[in-house]
Amino acid sequence: MGIILVYDCTEETTFNNISNWLKQIETHASPGVAKVLVANKTDLPNRVISTERGQALAEEYNLKFFETSAKTGSNISEMFYEIAD
Repeated sequence: MGIILVYDCTEETTFNNISNWLKQIETHASPGVAKVLVANKTDLPNRVISTERGQALAEEYNLKFFETSAKTGSNISEMFYEIAD
């Protein structure tokens, strides 16, 4: 079992929701479930969430962090391999 927490790096509100989602996971998911934090749409030029902010949030919650683009496929396989591992 694994949970992929994805935010849109061009949209601040999606990033701000991650903490709330993690609280819900803590309440409702099995203990020790694998989780990763994923910044998506990294191919777009109008990024508002930096790599550093994403990485800092991942470190705060002890999560692996990936930057991806569903459009280009960048880091998608790597992220799925990590969650499956």
